[in-house]
Amino acid sequence: MNAVYRNTAPPSLPWLNEGFFDFWLTRLNPLWTLRRPLARLVARTAASSDAVTLELQPNRHFGGLQAGQHITLGVEVDGRLLSRSYSPTSLANGHLAVTVKMIPGGKVSQHLGLNAAVGEVFPLGQAFGDMTLPDSVDQRLLLLAAGSGITPMRALLRQLDIAGMPAAVDLVYWARRREELCFVEELQALAARHPSFNLRLALTRDPHAPADRVQDWSFGDIGALSSARVLACGPAGFVAAVQARLQGQVASIQSEAFSLPVLAGLETGNVQVELRSSGRTLTLPRGVPLLEALEAEGVRPASACRMGICNTCVCGKLAGATRSTLTGVHATEPSVPLKLCVNSASTDLILEL
Repeated sequence: MNAVYRNTAPPSLPWLNEGFFDFWLTRLNPLWTLRRPLARLVARTAASSDAVTLELQPNRHFGGLQAGQHITLGVEVDGRLLSRSYSPTSLANGHLAVTVKMIPGGKVSQHLGLNAAVGEVFPLGQAFGDMTLPDSVDQRLLLLAAGSGITPMRALLRQLDIAGMPAAVDLVYWARRREELCFVEELQALAARHPSFNLRLALTRDPHAPADRVQDWSFGDIGALSSARVLACGPAGFVAAVQARLQGQVASIQSEAFSLPVLAGLETGNVQVELRSSGRTLTLPRGVPLLEALEAEGVRPASACRMGICNTCVCGKLAGATRSTLTGVHATEPSVPLKLCVNSASTDLILEL
């Protein structure tokens, strides 16, 4: 009897993977991939004296976004892929408008603002964040923005504009000087088009009439303040001041900060942090966000927003106590997900890295 052997499983071809296909697909079209979202820079315009707006064309793998959400953009600088989060505005042609404030010494912002060439392609993360509005808005809105915190507010206002401004909306927009304001003409046109939209520009370093900061701002001219939903975005100090100024005076406050607050009672000294997967043990400072401390030691976990929103840097904590850099609250539970960007080590730790 003759036996016939048939191998039903084809031989493994380690080179025949998604990366292989993406490599050749992007040679045909830089936005073609099997599954990876990418975006191509198609235009760049000045938004203010220190900010630019990038128009990005996403590929078909980008799932879209709601007004007020964020995306993560991967940017290669000096041979290293860095990630940063931005709050874009959806354009009528399907593109995304991302406004980037150029930070002195900021590698990513300087590259995007000055050096990125039209045609450059960036890895693009799916949208995240919950500072959004429902399809039907019937509650008074008070929008508070400082600096680049205006970017999600612009997207929200465009959504409200399309809906015919269905509720009363007030926007107070703080900046140091007029040349640092973004989208002024667009905002003024919106106010002219909708009587229910009130715009106030607050310049804190105006040489003739400096505006009060949010902690001293009078909201007495806003009708029905107690029923208003407040959305605030800006630096951590600004967001904290909004909470202190309006807590208990409005219906609700939702906020996002694009920098971390400085907590009182900073913890000092060092701890031992074991990285279980890599087999390394590091001496890291207490009181410093774990992401920052790990990067200083040459460990570079995946990260993006660096403010506790996107969950890109989450890893498992197997043992030890950490302190939230947002609230100062300590956490001692073992075997829980840990956001490295907004937690510091309080005791020795074991991390799944």
